[in-house]
Amino acid sequence: MAILLQITKASKSYGEQILLDEAEASISDNVKMGFIGKNGAGKSTLLRVLLGEEELDGGDVIRHPTLKLGYLRQHDPFLPGETSLEFLMRDSGQPDWKCGEVAGQFELKGSYLEGPIDKLSGGWQTRVKLAALLLHEPNLLLLDEPTNFLDLRTQILLEHFLKGYRAGCLIVSHDRAFLEATCTHTMDLSRGKLTTFPGKVEAFLEYQKEKRAHDERSNAAILAKKKHLEEFIARNRARASTAALAQSKSKALEKLETTVILSDEPTARIRAPQIEPRKGIALRCKDLAIGYPERQIASDVQLEIDHGSRAAIVGDNGQGKTTFLRTVVDSLKPISGEVRWGFGCKVGVYAQHVYHSLPDKQTVLDYLRSASAGKRREQEILDVAGSFLFRGQHTKKPISVLSGGERARLCLAGLMLSDYNILILDEPGNHLDVDTVDALVDALVDYPGTVIFTSHDRHFTKRVATCIIEVRDGRVVNYSGQYDAYVEKVNSEIEAGERELADKKPKLPEGVAKPVKAAPKAVKRGEKDIRKEIKSVEKTIAQLDGQRRDLNAKMMNTSDAKEALKLHNELAAITKPLAEAEERWVELSEELEGA
Repeated sequence: MAILLQITKASKSYGEQILLDEAEASISDNVKMGFIGKNGAGKSTLLRVLLGEEELDGGDVIRHPTLKLGYLRQHDPFLPGETSLEFLMRDSGQPDWKCGEVAGQFELKGSYLEGPIDKLSGGWQTRVKLAALLLHEPNLLLLDEPTNFLDLRTQILLEHFLKGYRAGCLIVSHDRAFLEATCTHTMDLSRGKLTTFPGKVEAFLEYQKEKRAHDERSNAAILAKKKHLEEFIARNRARASTAALAQSKSKALEKLETTVILSDEPTARIRAPQIEPRKGIALRCKDLAIGYPERQIASDVQLEIDHGSRAAIVGDNGQGKTTFLRTVVDSLKPISGEVRWGFGCKVGVYAQHVYHSLPDKQTVLDYLRSASAGKRREQEILDVAGSFLFRGQHTKKPISVLSGGERARLCLAGLMLSDYNILILDEPGNHLDVDTVDALVDALVDYPGTVIFTSHDRHFTKRVATCIIEVRDGRVVNYSGQYDAYVEKVNSEIEAGERELADKKPKLPEGVAKPVKAAPKAVKRGEKDIRKEIKSVEKTIAQLDGQRRDLNAKMMNTSDAKEALKLHNELAAITKPLAEAEERWVELSEELEGA
C-alpha cells in the first residue's frame, strides 16, 4: 500500500482565522476517504493546496512519484456546439470506441453522447465530466461536493463507479448516505486539526461520541480521586506519624491529570415556525399541464397534498421538478389546468434564486427583522440568528459580504421567523454542513405545517418525507411507497442497465486482437489437505483480529494526534491481509463441501 499524499505539520490561516494548525494526515492508493467538517473549517482550501493551487504557510505536502491526481471540475470545460463524444475525445486523447465504452457506464448514449453538450442539464453534464475523469486513469480522485445538484440516479451511478474504481479517493461531502456507500475511511477537519479514522463516517461520529463520554467518565473518576487525596493530605499533613504518608500522597496527587475536553463547536439549533395546524387539502392540481410556450414538460397532472404532509418531489434532472415547483408557487404560469391552494394557506419559498437576490445593503439583523414583520421580539430574532450561527458582530454583517452558505442559512432563518404554514424548499441542504442539516431535519419533522421540497440528500429526504411525488416521462404522480422503496427501484433500474451493457461486449477496432486467457487447470485436493489449510487460515484470522481489536482499543484511549496516526497506519496495514484471510476461509469452506 503506497502513500500517495503525506501532509505534515501543515499550517494555513487567513487573518485571524486558523484553518490548518500543524495538521497531519496521509492518503493511500487504495483507500476511499470521506472528508468532513463544518462549513468554513478549511476543507476546500486544503483541496486547493493538494492540487497545487494554493501554498501552505508552513509544513509540507509530500507527493508520491507515481501520483496522478484527478479532480472533478466545477467549471464547464466544453466548447460551443461540442458533442459529449467530441469533448471526451479532445479532453482525453482516447479513440471514439474507448470514450463510448466509458461513457456507457454513466448511461451516456444516443443523443446524450452524440448531441450538443450545452443542451444537457447540469446533472448530465456532470456525468460527461465524470466519464472524462475516468478516461485519464488517475490513481487519486479529489471530489468536492460531487452530489450537489445531482439527481438520485446520477448519484447511484457515481456510487457504482466509485465502488468499482481501484484507486484512492478523497471525497468532500455533507451527504452522509453517499459517504456511507462509497468511503471506507473518514477524515475530519476541526479546529485546524486533521483526524483520520479507519472506518465509515457513521462509525467515526459514533467513535467521537464514545471517546468524549469515555474522557468525561475518566475525568470524573480522576477528580473524585483528587478530592479524596486532598482530604487525606489535609487531615494527615500535621501529624508526625502520618506526615511521610501524606507527602507520598502529595506526589501521587501531582501525577493525576485530567484529559482536556474541548467545548463543542457552535452548531445550529433550529426551531420551525410556530403556527396553528390545519386539516384538509393544502394543494390541489387539476388537469394541469406545465412547461414553457415552446415545450411542454408534463400534462394531465391530478394531484392532492394534505395539510401536514411533507412531500418530497423526486425524479431525474431535466424531468421537470423545478418547473413543477415554479408552477405551484405561481412564478411560472401553467399551460392549462389549475393550481389551487386551500383556504388560509400562507406560502414561504426557499430556492436558489431567492438567496441570490437578497438585499445587499441590509445587514443580517435588518433582514431578519423585516422577515419577522414586527411579529417577533428582538431577543427571539437574535436567538434564531444565533441558531443559524449568526452571533455577536456577525449579525451586523452586510449581506453583500456573505458567502453562498451564509446567504442560504440567512434565508432559512428568515423562513423560521415567519408565520408561513406552507414551506416550499428547493434543495435546502445545499451549502449546509452535517450538523445544520440535522438541525433542519429535526425542525421540519416537528413543524405542524406543510412542506413541499426537493433534495438530492438521501439522509435528509428519508427522515423528512411522509410522501413521495415523482416527476418522470411527462407525468407528475404520487408514488405509492416509502422513500427507501423508491431508491431501491432506481438502483434496480441502474443494475439492470449495467447487466445489459455487460452483455453487449464492446466491439474492438480492426487490428486490435482480443486477449485470450489460458484456462486454469483444475486441481483436486483431498479433505485432509483442505482442513489443514483451513486451520492455518483460522489461526491467521485470530491473530490479525486480535491485533485489530487491540489497536482499536488503543485508538479509543489516545488523545495524542501523532499516536492516533501511528495506530491508524498500523490498523490500515492489517486490514487488507485480514480481509484476504477471511475471503480465503470462505473459499476453503466451499471447497471442503465439494470434497
